[in-house]
Amino acid sequence: MSAKKLLKKIVSLSDDKKAENIVAMDVSNITSLSEYFVVCSASNLIQVKAIADNIKDNLNEHPWKTEGYENGTWIILDYVDIVVHIFLEETRQYYDLERIWFDAKVVKI
Repeated sequence: MSAKKLLKKIVSLSDDKKAENIVAMDVSNITSLSEYFVVCSASNLIQVKAIADNIKDNLNEHPWKTEGYENGTWIILDYVDIVVHIFLEETRQYYDLERIWFDAKVVKI
């Protein structure tokens, strides 16, 4: 699956579980970490995990690495070309990834 198709599927699966303020950023020109970051948030810990589980369970791809399930306030699903950041809303505001990666191009899905 191409990175662009995978990106669209991840955004759709996040939206299915009512992820809030979903932002897809093209970071390919500013880092070698990944092509895209997807950042979204949820209002409670159960929803953060539900979003992550929905993405993991419904993609044909398996994440290369997963972080944050133990705590649940910030779960990262690393699909190499796409890194998904699922935040508890307060945690998202604290780390403010959109500000850190302000020079990334926002991708409309």
